This record gives sequence, C-alpha cells and structure tokens, in this order.
Amino acid sequence: MSLSRARVRRSSRRSTSGRALMMTAVTLASALALTACEDSDGGGKANGSAGGNYVTGTTGISRVAQGERAEAPKLDGETVDGKTLDTTTLKGKVVVLNVWGSWCPPCRQEAPYFAKVAKELGDGAGDVAFVGINTRDRTKQNAAAFEADFGVTYPSFYDPDGKLMLRFPKGTLNPQAIPSTIVLDKEGRIAARALVAVDEATLRSMIDPILAEK
Repeated sequence: MSLSRARVRRSSRRSTSGRALMMTAVTLASALALTACEDSDGGGKANGSAGGNYVTGTTGISRVAQGERAEAPKLDGETVDGKTLDTTTLKGKVVVLNVWGSWCPPCRQEAPYFAKVAKELGDGAGDVAFVGINTRDRTKQNAAAFEADFGVTYPSFYDPDGKLMLRFPKGTLNPQAIPSTIVLDKEGRIAARALVAVDEATLRSMIDPILAEK
C-alpha cells in the first residue's frame, strides 16, 4: 500500500470517529436540554411535591393546591444588615422568599421588580412580607452594596454556604437554582415557586392568588 493511501485511510478513520463523537455529544446535550425543559416548565402535574401534587404552568411557575401544601421549614439566622430573623414569626402573612447573590446577573435583572413590589405591598407592614436569602457572597459588603444599588429594603438572610436552602425537604417545592422565588401562604405552607428570574407581572401573579385566599 502506498504511503499516500495509508494517510487517506487514517484521515478517513479520524474523520469518522470525530463525527461519531460529535453526534454523541449532540444527542446527550439534546437529552439534557429536554429534561431541563420538562422539569422546569412541563405544564403538567408531578408527584411527591409539597404535600401532594404540584402543577407547573407554561410560565415555569409551580403551584400547589391549598389542601396539598407542605409546611415550609423554619428559616432563622443572621441577616445581611447584622440583625436576626425567624420566618416562623411571619405566619399570618404571605411570605415571598427570594434566593439571590450579588454575583448573579439574573438576580440583578429581577431585583428592581422585587424592590418595587415589596414597597407597594407595604414592605412587611401589610399582609405580605418579603425575605431574601443571600447565598455564595463571601462578604456581607457585596450583599449590602447590591441591596443599596437596587433599593432593596426588606431583610435578607446572609447564607454564603446555602445551608438554609438545604432545610427544604426533597419532594417539596424547594429552591433548586439561583435565583429562585418561593411564596408561602398565610399558614406558612409552600404554595408557589419559580426557578428563573421573574419580572413584576410574574411576581404579582405568584402573590395575588395566594393573598386572595380565604
């Protein structure tokens, strides 16, 4: 066999192998993307949720019917401003929990909407209380600067290691991404969740139906 023919065959084998690896990578990526879409926005019903079944709508918001909600875990600890907070003292209010980090671009995107809606609903003085969970910020200064930049006046837990997020039991609507938003009903039960950055309309669509419940 001539040297030139041998080179052609080796080149052909490398090309075929490369195409096979590329096809495998594309197939795997497509499968992962499909799984992620189904998990976050399947528009259907899933089992083992917060007390029973939850429904994820086309906007990606997961909701739980009143009779099937699970109790939210107690969240307590130090806040970004050096005070302490215990969410169990907020029962009787609709509580909006937002997981965020100053390093997170989507968190910066949604922060003005949280600041605006929180102020319009009374900043905790009315029937709705907003509480942040700041995570993966290694200094409080970064978190405090974020709050100042976006006019966030409600308290946020300082939770750099994400320990508070781990208190949510598996099978509930636990926070699984940053940012995440969870809304608790007036009895302290998990009622709704979003795993993406939200705008003002989406945020209000999570709060208003729960606020209107008897």
